[in-house]
Amino acid sequence: MFSDFRHAWRDSSRFKSVDRDRRSIVFYAQDLWAWKHFGPMVNALVDTHDKQICYVTSNRKDPVLQMDDPRIRTFYVGLGAFRTSWFQSLEVDVLVMTMPDFGTYHIKRSKHPVHYIYVHHSMVSSHMAYRPNAFDNFDSILCVGPHHREEIRAAEKLGSREEKSLVDAGYGVVDSILASEGAESAQNSPGGTRVLVAPSWGANGLLETLGGELVEVLLEAGYQVTVRPHYMTIRNHPRLLRELRKRFGSHSRFSLDADLQSQGTVQSSDVMISDWSGAALEYAFGLERPVLFIDIPKKVNNPDYERIGIEPVEIAVRSQIGEIVSPDRLFDIPAALDRLCENRGDWKEAIREVRDRLIYNVGSSAEASADYIAKVADETAASRT
Repeated sequence: MFSDFRHAWRDSSRFKSVDRDRRSIVFYAQDLWAWKHFGPMVNALVDTHDKQICYVTSNRKDPVLQMDDPRIRTFYVGLGAFRTSWFQSLEVDVLVMTMPDFGTYHIKRSKHPVHYIYVHHSMVSSHMAYRPNAFDNFDSILCVGPHHREEIRAAEKLGSREEKSLVDAGYGVVDSILASEGAESAQNSPGGTRVLVAPSWGANGLLETLGGELVEVLLEAGYQVTVRPHYMTIRNHPRLLRELRKRFGSHSRFSLDADLQSQGTVQSSDVMISDWSGAALEYAFGLERPVLFIDIPKKVNNPDYERIGIEPVEIAVRSQIGEIVSPDRLFDIPAALDRLCENRGDWKEAIREVRDRLIYNVGSSAEASADYIAKVADETAASRT
């Protein structure tokens, strides 16, 4: 505990000592997984725009802290009161974040002028999946696709909120998957169809409510089964994972993948089973493979989302990229999985068509995002000189 504080204090002092122009653009990561969203943008900023970047994280185990690149300075600010103070006194031109609800709770805008840019860490809707005021304190939002632009403008109009700058950015995670070798890996291994169970989390989540029953159905049907829990399930329900290991750990066709920084089990699977997880959209649009959705209750963080009058994308898209099975009919799953795998080519074409409609700048989102961030940083820096 004391060592964390000392590390944060030291890095905060080091951050403030950086020349003002060299800390014009700052990325803040609240967890280990932010780099998969930020990394391509950071690389485009330093390589294409010749920018100096400061990368600030709240996780001491963040691998970015070990990065050896003079163009990317890394810092640790921890959590709690120290982080709160760091945010309030921040003097930079641009702060890029993936943290919704910024400014609503204890983390506030700086007392100094800063342009805050939000990066979506999921393709799901901005009005059903998030709290009503989740994005109010950002100046700009990098939109994944037209649905975010439409939802945010409608929410602003409904709440008489000030309009933010909306950017046609895209989604870097999908681009990274498309660019990886795993996107073209062979499927249908000799051991049988490989099923990846990767749901969201929460009291009504698929693993929390039906995990054991679902795995049993899949194993009895002869599938290779990998369960990849959400990191919040890993953190909040370790007992659930222990029970899955105890019940199925000795089965030759079962594995539990808690190494969320690796994409190996994702890319090697033939089909995914999910619920309302944004990972299902990443899987479908990145690997061009179908998803079987278990129709558990929707994950709603804004009970008034229907007032906006726009169907959330995670509802609208499910039947376009896979099939839906009722949680009361888990015995229908094997037949549904077989249909999805047998018609792989048709699903691939259908998923590509949906992706091109749903996501901006497929294959070049990092460049589009970096162009905008660099432009805002230059304009903000010019205004203070």
